[in-house]
Amino acid sequence: MLLVCDHASNTVPGEYEVLGLPDAAFQRHIAYDIGAEQVTRAVSRLLNAPAVLAGFSRLLIDPNRGDDDPTLVMKLSDGAIIPGNRHAGAAEVADRIARFHRPYHQAIAERIAAARAQGITPAILSLHSFTPVFQGFVRPWQVGILWDKDGRIALPLLASLAADADLCVGDNLPYSGELVGDCMYQHGTRNALPHALIELRQDLIVDKSGAQQWAELLARHLRPILKELKR
Repeated sequence: MLLVCDHASNTVPGEYEVLGLPDAAFQRHIAYDIGAEQVTRAVSRLLNAPAVLAGFSRLLIDPNRGDDDPTLVMKLSDGAIIPGNRHAGAAEVADRIARFHRPYHQAIAERIAAARAQGITPAILSLHSFTPVFQGFVRPWQVGILWDKDGRIALPLLASLAADADLCVGDNLPYSGELVGDCMYQHGTRNALPHALIELRQDLIVDKSGAQQWAELLARHLRPILKELKR
């Protein structure tokens, strides 16, 4: 299994002058997926699986978007104006693609190629997190599984998680996995590799203890699915 974490970091290189934002903006979900990095690293250790984590904020450029997506460099995010992106034209976007977006996707592609060179068909799992409340709506799910056409991981994982009476599990909720050009489309769908995206609610993984607990839960549910994929 190859793990990816598109929104692991809230870092912006110094030359971008924090995009004109206050420091508090970089502690919000608009800058990164809170807790996702810790969960990804913990699952990586538990499953002995390599992981590729983006080292830059989604406010700079969003690695979970295709390079022609209009939301690649956001000028407004959840009510916050991004001053450093307001006048980002085609040349600036192209520069950020070359410096940040493309190298991240190349790193994922290289991991896939290395596995295939060893005769291994890798499964890809993308880890994200979501806010407990969005636009006044209290989200009931602790975890959501996002997927498109390939259900080899998503369907058994949904069934396994749903069997736990203590969990409220979203099937393509709180977002849809049917996003052409996103990271899983680029590396999973296009390569015909088994893949899925997991969304975890941020209040559950905001601290180290919660992140570790959810990593262990995910690893426990994923092991039999991975074993079945090997057959």
